[in-house]
Amino acid sequence: MKLDDFQYDLPPDLIAQYPLTDRSSSRLLVLDRKSGGIAHRHFHQLVEYFAPGDALVVNNTKVFKARLFGRKESGGRVEVLLVREREDGLWEALIDKSRRVREGYRVIFDDDSFLTVEQKERTRIRVRFNRPAREVIDTNGVMPLPHYIRRPADEKDQATYQTVYAKNEGSIAAPTAGLHFTDTVLRELKGRGVKIAELTLHVGPGTFKPIRVETVEAHEMEPEFFEITGETAEIINQARRVIAVGTTATRTLEYAARSLGPGRYEGRPALSAQAGWADIFIYPGFKFRVVNKLVTNFHLPGSTPLLLVCALAGKDLIFKAYAEAIREKYRFYSYGDAMLVL
Repeated sequence: MKLDDFQYDLPPDLIAQYPLTDRSSSRLLVLDRKSGGIAHRHFHQLVEYFAPGDALVVNNTKVFKARLFGRKESGGRVEVLLVREREDGLWEALIDKSRRVREGYRVIFDDDSFLTVEQKERTRIRVRFNRPAREVIDTNGVMPLPHYIRRPADEKDQATYQTVYAKNEGSIAAPTAGLHFTDTVLRELKGRGVKIAELTLHVGPGTFKPIRVETVEAHEMEPEFFEITGETAEIINQARRVIAVGTTATRTLEYAARSLGPGRYEGRPALSAQAGWADIFIYPGFKFRVVNKLVTNFHLPGSTPLLLVCALAGKDLIFKAYAEAIREKYRFYSYGDAMLVL
């Protein structure tokens, strides 16, 4: 498949720059895969599409203030995006203009704080802080809003760029399909007999790394840490239907199920507690083994999340839904509106 086949034109004014005051008031495009029908609703009406015995699977990762702005020793401005902390105290990081970065390169944040590049292999850079990293992050870090949000992150983003169920810190981007949920919506789902199952996938560069090859199949995903508890596995194994919230939850479930045999429901593997590094790339032709339905946002052209959604519903149907969303002036991307794929 050619990457060009998954491009579309989006008017820039449809890229949401701010979240709505009420998360659940966002619009919800409901796409029925069987009929091809499209309905226009609001997110707080999501509960109407669930039934007792369903499992809603959410990613409870928490975004940390991974973006830091500092200066070179020569005085030039430098942006650093921390990715993850390694076991030996080194941090994996992305640094702008990384081709000029060498081992020993220093980024200064304030009178007391700096980092030093200790290892570099191409664009993979590992750095060490001169004092406890968490102190530097708390003082100097900001929420790592995506590049298409054309404004600096502010204090409000520390709350709005997190899901209401975020608890396990480690992501450099929010699992944005979950940003629409409120405590009220979750209570209504539970009241309807829906089980809420939590898993963790720490969103890293693998999720938003651009596809830079012409042929989709040649792209490789970078691994991201995930964990599924025994409690979550049991909820999923007992569920009538499994509805994933977002592409990160979907990839986690399908990665965990890749080598497992059938469970209670025909064709669905019996999950168990596990943790590891997921590098699964889902694109059209993929056979889903766990996920039946999907709550998602509207994704960038030619991106891996868009290809996943096309794998679930078919490219033609997804592009029909996207064209409808553009005509109806839905808000796109991280702070934008939502879609339910039935």
